[in-house]
Formats: sequence, structure tokens, C-alpha cells
Amino acid sequence: MTTSPHIVSDLMTHTPVAVGSQASYKEIVQLLNRWKVSALPVLAGEGRVIGVVSEADLLPKEARRPDEGAAPATAPTDAAKAGAVRAEDLMSSPAITVHADAPLAEAARIMARRRVKRLPVVDGGGLLEGIISRGDLLKVFLRSDEDIGAEAAAVLTGLPGTVGLEARVVDGVVTLGGALPDRTMVPLVARAVRAIAGVVDIRLDLRYP
Repeated sequence: MTTSPHIVSDLMTHTPVAVGSQASYKEIVQLLNRWKVSALPVLAGEGRVIGVVSEADLLPKEARRPDEGAAPATAPTDAAKAGAVRAEDLMSSPAITVHADAPLAEAARIMARRRVKRLPVVDGGGLLEGIISRGDLLKVFLRSDEDIGAEAAAVLTGLPGTVGLEARVVDGVVTLGGALPDRTMVPLVARAVRAIAGVVDIRLDLRYP
């Protein structure tokens, strides 16, 4: 059985590409293109993350270019970034980050809530440890049905009163079947199985005394 990833460090990129605060606009664009990423952490000192520069931070410069029938960007932030040439003036700050020992679900919630595609992973002192992206988080759904089923069986074994239960997995959807002695246990069992990395959904086919 493949070990289930549970925390950010299980899936993050451990050697991320980053730039210093004095990196030039063109250098940033070149790195984004070379590494096929949409954003880069901006570092100061010994590697402390002070911001993130993304494609969205770079676009105001192009939007400012004269174009017939189109007005230039007028938002103060866009206007400032349109005239910026260094990472420290282009970046979004403070950076939205996550810790390496954070649950994967926490990283997913941060990305969804803050509408970002990549999160710098930092230690307690704010030093860069890695990067985790939306694509990284989706890798949990590449786990095979066999691996998910084996982990589900192990999880059920550790719960009281679940001896008669079995887990069938098809395309990541777990169907729990068998006899459960107490209906009040359903939320506990469902929550425990849903927490398994790679589970797409849960179906219940249970019998009760």
C-alpha cells in the first residue's frame, strides 16, 4: 500500500525557484517562462519570504501600453506596478504562506479562499522550505483504488463496532457496506474514511440491527 500523503511536506516541491527583492522585471518573466510557473516567492536576507510576484503583478505594465480606444489602467495599485522594475515593488506583500506540517486540506482552503495557485511553504521563522501548488494537491487523487481500499480497511479496523463493514472503491468513490450496530456511528465512520487522501466521495450501503 502506498503511504497516504497527509501534510503539505508530503507533496510540496522541496527546491523551489525564488527571486531576491532586487530581481529585475525581465529576470522575473524569464524565470516564470523557464520553469513554467505562475508565481515566484520573493526572498530577503537568508531566505525569508517577504512577498510573492505573480503573472498578475506583471500584467499592469503591458496594460499601460497605449492602445487605440482603450483607457490606461487607473487603479493606484496597478499604476504603481506598471511603473515598477524590481521584485520588491512588483510583489504582493505580505505573502500568503503555509507551514510544512499543515494538513493538505488547510492548504486547499487557503488557496480557494485567497484565490492563489501556489503557496510558499515556510518554517516558524518565515524561511522558505518549499512550494505547494494546486496541481500538487490534486495528485492525491492519482492514488489507486486498491491503495485507498487498503487504507480504508485499516481505518475501519481501528474503529469500534465496525467488524462487519467493508469498503469497496471505484474511481475514488468509497462505498461502505455491511452491518453497523449503531446508527449514531455513521458520522464518525464517514468522517474517518473521508479523511483518507484520494477519496472522491462516500456512499453508504449499511444495515442496522
